[in-house]
Amino acid sequence: MHVPTKVIAVANQKGGVGKTTTAVNLAACVAEAGQRVLVFDLDPQANATSGLGLEKTEGASAYRVLLGEGSLKDKIKKSAYKNLDVVPSEVDLCGADFELARAENHLHRLAVALRPVVETGAYDVVFVDCPPSLGVLTLNAFAASDGVLVPLQCEYYALEGISMLNRVMAQLHENGVNPRLELVGVVMTMYDGRTKLSQQVAGEVREHFGEKVFETMIPRSTRLAEAPSFGKPIIHYDKYSPGSAAYELLAQEFLARLSGSK
Repeated sequence: MHVPTKVIAVANQKGGVGKTTTAVNLAACVAEAGQRVLVFDLDPQANATSGLGLEKTEGASAYRVLLGEGSLKDKIKKSAYKNLDVVPSEVDLCGADFELARAENHLHRLAVALRPVVETGAYDVVFVDCPPSLGVLTLNAFAASDGVLVPLQCEYYALEGISMLNRVMAQLHENGVNPRLELVGVVMTMYDGRTKLSQQVAGEVREHFGEKVFETMIPRSTRLAEAPSFGKPIIHYDKYSPGSAAYELLAQEFLARLSGSK
């Protein structure tokens, strides 16, 4: 039996929380585990694109496709890693928020573009790396996704803003834009077990979200921070580092959740 492709938006409207780090490294570990993975870089900063070793090339993003020109299949690029393909981003996506807002059926542009790719059955999981905002691009990702994965930094304002994200997801449910959207889970990032603050925040988040919080926490790590400048996910940059071990564990946990929801 063919298992349908799962589309997962990796999102947090707050920047600097390890969102792209999580999208890139979780995708790489899921691919390494034998799943066929597509990373759709929807962030105009294109950090997931360069973090996976691809150039930021003019015209390479899904911008024109979202406006109804051409096919998303033509935008897919192979990465250097087995089972891992990429729809790259570049700065022209900045214009998409404005252009899409004026377009007909503006919240469903990504869903329409992605549907033929999903229907090929070529991928088990599509990770959409969203911009750090709740603008039209992120809302398009939510409208096209089965679930949202939220990276949360272990710091004071961690829970702020998540309530807004939850509210937006609930609205998309209620008004029929995407009734199947659910919170896949919350990932605690930049965790430092030596500090009381990290422990407190982790405890608070678990109290608030219960089982939705992944057991695996991503440590604060120099190697994780270095890897993108070499265009490599941590598993291919320093396989035996704590950051790599954490993302491998997260991938196992993520896949277990996914198979539970199929």
